[in-house]
Amino acid sequence: MNQLKNFTQSGAAPFIRNLLAAACCLVMAQAGATGFITDARQISDQEVRAGEGYYRADGKWLVYQAEVAGENPFYQIYLKNLASGKVQQVSPGIGKTTCSWVHPDQEKVLFSSTHDDPEAKAKMIAEIEQRKSGQRRSYAWDYDEFYDIYETDFEGKNIRNLTSTRGYDAEASWSPDGRLIAFASNRRAYLEQLSSEETALFNQNPSSMIDIYIMDADGSNVKRLTHTNSYDGGPFFSPDGKRIVWRRFSENGQEAEIFTMNIDGSDQKQLTRLNKMSWAPFYHPSNQYIIFATNVQGHRNFELYIVDIDGKKEPVRVTEEDGFDGLPVFTPDGQYITWTSDRTPDHKGRLFHGKWNHEKALENLGLK
Repeated sequence: MNQLKNFTQSGAAPFIRNLLAAACCLVMAQAGATGFITDARQISDQEVRAGEGYYRADGKWLVYQAEVAGENPFYQIYLKNLASGKVQQVSPGIGKTTCSWVHPDQEKVLFSSTHDDPEAKAKMIAEIEQRKSGQRRSYAWDYDEFYDIYETDFEGKNIRNLTSTRGYDAEASWSPDGRLIAFASNRRAYLEQLSSEETALFNQNPSSMIDIYIMDADGSNVKRLTHTNSYDGGPFFSPDGKRIVWRRFSENGQEAEIFTMNIDGSDQKQLTRLNKMSWAPFYHPSNQYIIFATNVQGHRNFELYIVDIDGKKEPVRVTEEDGFDGLPVFTPDGQYITWTSDRTPDHKGRLFHGKWNHEKALENLGLK
């Protein structure tokens, strides 16, 4: 059942009003002493947690994932009209969702969901009971084999499954012209005959079979772009649509580096060599550099860094705040940045937004 509808019917409409006003009335936050980000502020606070926000090409819409109080303990997908402040849920409200995106020029949203899993509701109940028990589990991402990639309209209607394949299909984004979708999947572990070594590896770590794929926007002509036994994921297109940036994990899963390649999978180029967990890369609209998150400063201290698109310069640190700063994206005009941070009193992830200093980025990367 739609969670926003539940809130309104249960007398919790203030949640909606507060969320709409969040961008203009929330407390200011320090983004670090480096001066890359100024006038930073928290733009979400009514959710249990929120993050991974992305803009439509015209800058008028923001899509993001959030967990809110209610009968579903997992993330759902929300779309915000930045002019009016109106927020609406576009995912079904059942199961788990992740990795949303807005079509560049049409009223469509892309996201991954498990709502077609026959056990989706049972898993929701089990998660709620687990949390009520007070038992805490170590964080681990769920590579649920029922994740499929869906598109829907801005009202959350006319939902269409684009992948319909067993395995983890997620981390999808449209190309700038809306004709292609890049995504991550471990479908080959379910569809292909694996070697005994690969089978053992997959049973131990289901992310080991995740590769980058590309397909037409209607879900046809699927092509695998990476061929490793380590986790290749989080693909995004370059502003000109000619390349894809992603992160590749080491085989032991303890490190990750930033890579780019042509959209046909050729010319795979490693940009970072930090020997840490570097991930969540995203192009600046100028196509001159990429921003990403890494824990160079400490295992649990993720900070934002930038690197030139050829990887010829040393990465430059952007944020200086204990805890998690990650999943950064630029507004389409390149003048602002939105990212996810736990620099909050309860240390749970929320969306933050600030003014971006493009000239300082170019200067520090030696690109001026």
